[in-house]
Amino acid sequence: MSIKNRYEFVMLFDVENGNPNGDPDAGNSPRVDVETGYDYITDVCLKRKIRNYVELVKDGVPKFNILIKNDSSLNSKFKKAYNELGIKSDEGNEHNKEEKQKALQYMCNNYYDVRTFGAVMSTGNNNEKESRIGIIRGPVQINFARSISPINIEEISITRQAKTTDMRQEQSGNSEMARKSIIPYALYRSEGYISAALASKVTGFSDEDLELLWEAIINMFEHDHSAARGKMCMRKLIVFRHENILGNAPSHVLFDKIQIQQKKEQPPRNYNDYDIIIDKNMPSGVEIIEKI
Repeated sequence: MSIKNRYEFVMLFDVENGNPNGDPDAGNSPRVDVETGYDYITDVCLKRKIRNYVELVKDGVPKFNILIKNDSSLNSKFKKAYNELGIKSDEGNEHNKEEKQKALQYMCNNYYDVRTFGAVMSTGNNNEKESRIGIIRGPVQINFARSISPINIEEISITRQAKTTDMRQEQSGNSEMARKSIIPYALYRSEGYISAALASKVTGFSDEDLELLWEAIINMFEHDHSAARGKMCMRKLIVFRHENILGNAPSHVLFDKIQIQQKKEQPPRNYNDYDIIIDKNMPSGVEIIEKI
């Protein structure tokens, strides 16, 4: 059974001596708003970590497969849905509305990330009718994360002794030089929305799925450590639960209940350099829950 309550949530997390989301168009340097100096992390990056956690803890469990991952092509997975349902396109003609609806339901039933975030599943061309399913709007949406304070990117010189080719081994001596971009410290805020209306009408996102989402958010950095990303920690997960399916207050009113203030003018270097101020006086019909 799908969820019956609307939710919003706020995530606060930080990085120490790392690069949480490099920009491939800028030599993998952190993504920075050039006008303000604030760093940001894409929604795609955050959802990837949620997907990875779910795949880790639910590997092989029916209904909790992950669609968006690097194993096989998306079109092959869409074709599999039609095959599993015993639906074949008639002489290359487009599937009808009823057949597409069955395929959409199949994808929601079998893939956790489709039930959660939705998916674009009309990627086949005119010659690949069996890989065209449709578009699903997911009930869970996440904004870009943005740093609370402007960041300072440090370019660190590093050395490498292992060479990739014999020619480079002969030419460059004992070691090679390289550069690594890091952020000494940054605290980030990201906000999310969960639509019970979309869950009930479209994907069937359930209370079980919701609990797994909270678990994944809380642990999203615990199994994603790397030298490039440094030390990353989820510091706060604050949830706003509405009494009904459509909600009892505008999301921005709830988000404004959480204010973050830097204590000193000097550049922050740890979580304790900020005050997290939470106004728990909620509008009628809204409950605030601190998961962390």
